[in-house]
Parts: sequence; structure tokens; C-alpha cells
Amino acid sequence: MKVLLVHPLYPDSFWSFRHALRFISKKAALPPLGLITVSAMLPANWQKKLVDLNIGHLSAKDILWADYVMISAMGIQKESVDFIISECMKYGVKIIAGGPLFTQDYQNYPQIDHLILNEAEITLPLFLNDLNNGQPKRIYKTSEFAELTSTPIPDFQLLKKGHYASMSIQVTRGCPFACEFCEITSLLGHKVRMKTTKQILGEMEKLYELNWRGNIFVVDDNFIGNKKVIKNELLPAMKEWLLERNNPFTFNTEASINLADDDELLKLMAETGFNSVFIGIETPETKSLHECNKVQNNDRDLLQSVKKIQQSGMQVSGGFIVGFDSDSPSVFRRQIDFIQQSGIVTAMVGLLSAPKNTQLYKRMIREKRLTKENSSGNNTDMSMNFIPRMNYQELIAGYKRIIRNIYNTKPYYKRIRKLLLNYKPVVVNPVKFDFHSLIAFIKSVLIIGIINKGRRDFWKFMFWTLFRRPSSLVDAITLSIYGYHFRTIYGLRKRNNK
Repeated sequence: MKVLLVHPLYPDSFWSFRHALRFISKKAALPPLGLITVSAMLPANWQKKLVDLNIGHLSAKDILWADYVMISAMGIQKESVDFIISECMKYGVKIIAGGPLFTQDYQNYPQIDHLILNEAEITLPLFLNDLNNGQPKRIYKTSEFAELTSTPIPDFQLLKKGHYASMSIQVTRGCPFACEFCEITSLLGHKVRMKTTKQILGEMEKLYELNWRGNIFVVDDNFIGNKKVIKNELLPAMKEWLLERNNPFTFNTEASINLADDDELLKLMAETGFNSVFIGIETPETKSLHECNKVQNNDRDLLQSVKKIQQSGMQVSGGFIVGFDSDSPSVFRRQIDFIQQSGIVTAMVGLLSAPKNTQLYKRMIREKRLTKENSSGNNTDMSMNFIPRMNYQELIAGYKRIIRNIYNTKPYYKRIRKLLLNYKPVVVNPVKFDFHSLIAFIKSVLIIGIINKGRRDFWKFMFWTLFRRPSSLVDAITLSIYGYHFRTIYGLRKRNNK
């Protein structure tokens, strides 16, 4: 059997980092981890090719080569999925599809030949068995959750690694919390399931053998969901493995804010090479946190928690939301002030959305406020799929005000300074300054420091870094490049940065 694995294109968005990647001559931030994991579950005698539309193109020759085209997609990739389907139908090649988009919306894709829904560890073997017997069904789904101890090492060898800024691995699935707006638990459950330490070291070893050196994103929605095992087993083993190989990798991941409550865990993560963590802050408004059941963020000083994580040696990026029923017009100023005071440079602010099958989605149905079946999957495109309590025009105007006040050059560089004064990195033989880093520096000087508006703020910040935090110069350049990306996607580069 010949199988073409196709990863749909991500639109230009906050997390695409498309405009930042050009500085380091990369085409995509991350590889299609789900698709190459599924690839490793296919029979060994099948021929496999990978086409990632984020780094290349889908040709007729590729499609005609295949007996099946396999697609895995998230909601934000819908437009590209439609293109892939139409191309496959044009050439009469059958399609197998899975992933979050199809698991939640499979009824909308009657043209798909076989739908492998939910977790592939359970549903894919059922399909393969039926296919082997000549009687494959169209839909395979389950309400069960897979144990990850049998999940194979992803087919990293299929990747064109040089086109990616980072590699990815997965340690856990599921989250112990129950935030009303979050689709993770509806897709992956509340029970935190983990790969074994041996599995994780095996994936790291595979990437090492394939000559990957640099950052690895641990894609877990909450890396510390099982703190006991992470702290007592996995991180010590990872740390030892890294030391034996002269620390070839650094890591970033996602976690809940209660990470700040465990000094030992913070220290161990930083010593293991974790230099950044994404945390869902959502809002400084206590009423809104109660409303959305964000219990882990309640009854704590969020600013102090962020500061503690930064001081431990990890930068904090954060998710923020406006549009809760409890939000008043004062929320916009409060969000701006919190973000600026926190030193959270990469602050993804989005309008509240109700993903399918979440508790928020179900509540919007009960309250007859749902306006369309699906959210766009892009939290920063100013779309909503329900009627907010606040006047919609006031909400949009307030949202735009937040973006202007945190991503125009003056407040943005001020926020980086706040971070660098608080951030105390744990130096673990960092990745060496290479050719791509040199090119990024030259491009940043030319594009951000000479060509673009806001260049005066850039140079003031660079001189501040050289005199106050010279050891943070690489971070300063990197975050300046991120700012260029954010201003581009928000349309701020062409405006006066006052």
C-alpha cells in the first residue's frame, strides 16, 4: 500500500510565526507530530511519503502515486483541508482522515472515504484489520481513551527537519482541570495519561541520531498534569540523558499556573533545559475566572506566580481572553496593565469562543446564543460563534485597544525590558550561536532597525540591553523578531506607533 500523508496549511496567525521564521530561513515553526505518529502505526511494509503544505506544495504526481491520502487536521486548517479534498477527488484517490477537526465535525465531510476518529491508538488498528480483510468501514470512533505506553516513536525520518524551527514530542494527554471554554478535555479527557520515561528517552535518542540539535516543543496541553511522575522520574532521567550528550536540546511546553507552587519542580525543569512555558492566564478578573471554572487561577496573585516562574529560569508566554459574560468595560484596561506589568512578551489575546462539545458550547445552546456551529479555531481573528453579553462593537473596539497597547513598539519593548530584568535563565550549555542566528541578527538590524517604523524604539531597546543585560542579547533579538511578526499579523507595522 502506498500512503501519502498530507499536513494542511496553517493560515497566517499569531502562532504561525510566519513573519518571524523568515529571519532564520525556516518555513514552519513545528512539524506535524500527530501525522508522523500515525505514520509509525501503519504496517511496516507500506510505502509512505509526507507532504507538509506549510513547507512545500501538493502536486498531482504526489496524489497519483498514492493508494490513499491521509489527512490529520485541526479546526484552524479547514480552508486547506477543503483544498486537499478537492485535489484528491479530482484525481480519484481515496482519503483517510482523522485528528481534532474530523473528530468534532465528521458529519461535514461526506466526501471522506474513511474517518479514523478520536485516538488513533484505538481506532486505527480496527480500520487496518478491516482493510486487511477487504471490508473497511467508513467511520471508526470510540469513547475510550488510549493508554500511551504502546504509542510508537513518531516517524521523524519523514521530516525535512531543516525547514522547521523546532521539533516536537508528546509526553502526556488529558488535563485534570475543567475550564468551561476548553476543548482539550472533551477530546482527550480529564485523566492524565503518560508515556513511559523509556519512551520519551527513545524519542529524544531518535531525534539525536537524526542530527537534530536545538529546541523541542513538548506539545502537552498541561505538562505537569501528573507532577509526581514528571518530577520524580521523567525530568531526572531527561537531565541525565542530556548531560551525557552535552545538552543538545532545549525545551518549551505548556503548563497550568500551579507550576509556580512547586519550587523543586521549577528548578528541575530549568536545569533540564526548559526555557519557556505557555500558561493560560485568561483574565485578571476574578468573576470571569469563576465563571469559566478556571479554578487553578483563582485565589492567587497571578502576577507574583508569573514572576516566580520567570525568576526560576523560564520565560512565560500567556493566553488571555476577553468576552466573558462577567467582563465589564474596565476589563480592557485591566488586561493591558496586567500584561505590561507581568513581562509576558508573547501574550496571545483572543475573543472568547465556544469550541464544539465544550461546556461553554453546551451552555450557549441552552441559552440560545450560539450563532454558528463551529469556531474558526483562530482566537485572534476577531470572530465569535455566540452572542456575547457585552455589546459586540464595544467588545471589538476594546479588543483592538488591547492589541494596540501591547504590540506597538513602545509598550512592546518596555515589556521585554520588564522580562529581562526579572528573568534569570539557568545556563545549561546553550545551543551555539550558528549561521542562522547570524543571519537573523543581520536581518533584524536591516528590517526592524532601519527599514521599519518604530526603529528608534528598537535601537533604544538594543542599547539598553547591551548596557543593562548584555548576556540576554540573543533573547532580546529573538523577542524583537517576534514583535515584528505580531505587529505584521495585527496590521500595526504600517501605522504610526504612537
